[in-house]
Amino acid sequence: MRKRARPITALILSVAFVIGAASTQAAAVENPLTYAGPDRQHVLIEGARGEGELVFYSAMIVNQALRPVSEAFMKKYPFIKLTYWRAESSGIFTKLSAEARAGKVMADVVEGTGVGESVIQAGLAQPYATPALADIPAAYHDPNNLWTPTRRSFFGAAYNTRLTPLAEAPKTYEDLLDPRWKGRLAWHAGSASGADLFVTNLRKNWGDERTQDYLRKLADQRVAGLSGSSARSLVDRVIAGEVGLGLNIFAHHPLISQAKGAPTSSILMNPVASTVGTMIVPKGIRHPHAAMLLVDFILSREGQTILAGAGYFPTHRDVATRPDIAPITDALARLTENFISPEDLVKYTATSEEMLSATMGK
Repeated sequence: MRKRARPITALILSVAFVIGAASTQAAAVENPLTYAGPDRQHVLIEGARGEGELVFYSAMIVNQALRPVSEAFMKKYPFIKLTYWRAESSGIFTKLSAEARAGKVMADVVEGTGVGESVIQAGLAQPYATPALADIPAAYHDPNNLWTPTRRSFFGAAYNTRLTPLAEAPKTYEDLLDPRWKGRLAWHAGSASGADLFVTNLRKNWGDERTQDYLRKLADQRVAGLSGSSARSLVDRVIAGEVGLGLNIFAHHPLISQAKGAPTSSILMNPVASTVGTMIVPKGIRHPHAAMLLVDFILSREGQTILAGAGYFPTHRDVATRPDIAPITDALARLTENFISPEDLVKYTATSEEMLSATMGK
């Protein structure tokens, strides 16, 4: 009886092991967004084979980054057909919100600067985990695992090098109060990355009282508030000589234009506001395995190298910034970076806009 019991016991244990392994595999397939087992890559690939497709909404420029990223991803995973749709962050949020209300979410991954916080605030994002975060500085991690950082942005002022010599360009926020700049300053009004971010940056560094006092003085400079156009358009107006100084622009835009021969450059003032483009996985997606492969790819050295080559600041610590915009990151070694997280943007933007209105009538 003892001899017969041994094989039966072994059989029971063997069946239990198989059932347990199958359960683990099933759980991984059911929740691929947070699965962290040693076979994670295999699980994602096999699941993505069954899904066969993926939809990506992004604010990246199509020819510059979105198409190269998509093509490189499909070359790596030829069994996935990736379809992308490009719009400004506000447009992406509007489309995704409409899909969620209709109960038919098409986007599997959403990326952009400013869209992440809107999606999170609306309760449309779900948590996910990726080992790729190990190569991204902890300062850019989300403790709630609702977003990951795809690209960094730094903000400064744009000036026309033909009209303003470097020696005369402002170097500090206080320099903007010089009478020579009266009527010659402009920023984007009603934009989370324009005038509102300018104020949020100062509030986080100076506090509300000092910031309010500063804005009252800045009001005397008659800063023009531009709206209804892209962030890039303000730099174009500086190049054309229509604006003396563009405030809180993406600091790399003037340098990219400068490399092409335009008479413009950028200035970083201490503290330097920074944000990150974020990647969100919406609730109700149809292709979760393929979605996580794309998340991993964009944050990987390979994906980040494509973004760096397209003129974005990578988040991967081992990927270098493109030479023409490297002066921005070089200057940061001498200045203080004030990272404005998506949570900070949600927390501060509305009240920063109210402060602007109260102190400057903007």
